[in-house]
Amino acid sequence: MRGALLFALAMLAAIWGLPLERWLPGFPVHMLRHMVLVALAAPLVVLGLPRLRWLTPNPLVAAAAEAAVVWGWHLPGVHGLARTTEAGFVLEQAAFLGVGVLVWAGCLNARQPLAGAGGLLLTSMHMTLLGTLLVLAPRDLYAAVCGTPPDLAGQQVGGLMMLGIGTPVYLIAGLLLTAKALTREAPA
Repeated sequence: MRGALLFALAMLAAIWGLPLERWLPGFPVHMLRHMVLVALAAPLVVLGLPRLRWLTPNPLVAAAAEAAVVWGWHLPGVHGLARTTEAGFVLEQAAFLGVGVLVWAGCLNARQPLAGAGGLLLTSMHMTLLGTLLVLAPRDLYAAVCGTPPDLAGQQVGGLMMLGIGTPVYLIAGLLLTAKALTREAPA
């Protein structure tokens, strides 16, 4: 389990410390950070810190809180704050990691694996919807509030990252919890 935490910390150091903007344009690198925080680093933090076992919010409540945070930070004005100010960026990143840990702790530590599966599958669904909206939007939703030239292709790449990383991670984890629930021995 210590390896999971070390890998999570390495991912966090990479997404916050490497000059990712040199290799990816603005929106895709921003989305890559989001996906690493909520879908990759957060579950590894939960797995790597057994002390977080006490953190077991209701999986569906945790999933709803995570959805509110993710969708809230994708509203154009709020997204612009995160992309144009250091304080907004730090607050956004902390919010994403915090709700990511909350949803994964609630789902992975749930007394009933099916409840955890429900939370992860709900999260997969809202990630799919948001990613699809970003891909299919007819214009760049954020250029005006970020003070950048319109980059619809960059927004579409970001949406595809959400679809390609977030959706399957939550879906597979939800299905694994479902399998766990279905293979449990029935009480005598």
